[in-house]
Amino acid sequence: MKVLVTGSAGQLGQDLVLLLQAQGHEVLGCDRQEMDITDLDQCVEIIGGFAPDAVIHCAAHTAVDAAETDIDAAYMINATGSRNVALAAEKVGAKMVCISTDYVFDGMGTQPYHEYDNTDPHSIYGKSKRAGEILVQSLSTKFFIVRTSWVYGKYGNNFVKTMLKLGQEKPLLQVVHDQVGSPTYTVDLANFLLELIQTEKYGVYHASNSEFCTWYEFTQAIFAEAEDILGLKFTAKLEPCTTEQFPRPAPRPAYSVMEHLSIRTNGFQDIQPWRQGLRDFLHELK
Repeated sequence: MKVLVTGSAGQLGQDLVLLLQAQGHEVLGCDRQEMDITDLDQCVEIIGGFAPDAVIHCAAHTAVDAAETDIDAAYMINATGSRNVALAAEKVGAKMVCISTDYVFDGMGTQPYHEYDNTDPHSIYGKSKRAGEILVQSLSTKFFIVRTSWVYGKYGNNFVKTMLKLGQEKPLLQVVHDQVGSPTYTVDLANFLLELIQTEKYGVYHASNSEFCTWYEFTQAIFAEAEDILGLKFTAKLEPCTTEQFPRPAPRPAYSVMEHLSIRTNGFQDIQPWRQGLRDFLHELK
């Protein structure tokens, strides 16, 4: 297949490009320098010129707190940009994968969110990503909306790398214990996306590593697994704390566990549990 990846220099984008190439697909990775997704003409020209079978749209404005004040930038990239990519993909008859987020929900649930539950984003980031979803759904005849959460991988900065560093430097680490979600390893997500684009099973998907934890439990696991796999020694004393103790401009979802209903009902194999994904990541780091 010919696959175009937007946001190809990002965490997920880099793993996707490598995986697609390793599987023998023809890949065009586009980051900001190669294609400005906020420029419709440029999207039409570049996507039209490559004529991909599928476009995997990873490019996004992901600075959750900054989005609260820079509202135009968030919507320009997450809504208008997604529209531009969808229109250009539709012109060449390409399948369109739009990577979205758990932030499209209110984050106040107590049961895992289904793909077709009502969305109710509370942050500008979540609202702009939901706007992008709606535009893709209305403009593309062959779309996959893939919502994911708590993403980390080998490339770029992320929670796991930060904890590995701080755990060896700080005497005390306080980590929130009242936000629940599913950490997602980029390689596991990329493998699922690769499987998805080779089908016509269009629709909305929730794709994270299975099972869930709090950020505090995730940090405990990071330390335990990293001591075992990487032989690291952590000096930090780990303490649970509340979200209120660390106020941020954008509200964080207290509960963002997503049910993998579409994965099951479309006959895909579920993504492995988050703890195994973490182990795989640490072995990759090693």
